[in-house]
Amino acid sequence: MGRGKIVIRRIDNSTNRQVTFSKRRNGLLKKAKELAILCDAEVGVMIFSSTGKLYDFASTSMRSVIERYNKAKEENQPGNPTSEVKFWQREAAILRQQLQNLQENHRQMMGEELSGLTIKDLQNLESQLEMSLHGVRMKKDQILMDEIQELTRKGNLIHQENVEFYKKVYGTRDVNGTNKELFVTNGQSIEDPHEPVHLQLSQPQQQNSETSPRATKLGILQLH
Repeated sequence: MGRGKIVIRRIDNSTNRQVTFSKRRNGLLKKAKELAILCDAEVGVMIFSSTGKLYDFASTSMRSVIERYNKAKEENQPGNPTSEVKFWQREAAILRQQLQNLQENHRQMMGEELSGLTIKDLQNLESQLEMSLHGVRMKKDQILMDEIQELTRKGNLIHQENVEFYKKVYGTRDVNGTNKELFVTNGQSIEDPHEPVHLQLSQPQQQNSETSPRATKLGILQLH
């Protein structure tokens, strides 16, 4: 079973109180030392026992920590003009550094100022560029697919309009009769006028100079 939750209140028994103070004091000083080493922080801890005995720890010196504390407390008082000026100066310095880093990254992305980079840095830069290029290509392919779908939709609408026009002018005829109707769309004869037109993107081809301009127009032909 786990340890029960300890109620945080004054320990009445003096012996237990002294043992707990000793254990927790040592743990607090140990944590302060670890914090200073691991995080490169300036730490100062002062502990006075119930008998007035002093226990302290300072990562540099206690005087330096106290002076820095008093200075920071004075600067951070609300409504202090000096504090506000220093705050905005720090913010401006941080923004300038961020802007400088972004400009440097942009120049490296453009293939400039690469002399100071190591092989690992160049490999990371190459990976970033490949990921960016992959994203650009995916976006381009998506746009092309959307355009194909839109052109197909418009082509089907035009085909449907031609079918309706065909019905109004000639009506419905038996394809096995003496007159076989051929529906012409974009210069191509379609046996079944109800079949939709399928469009796709392709490179423009050079037209044959001998082709009659009349054959490229939309119309209706009758074969006898």
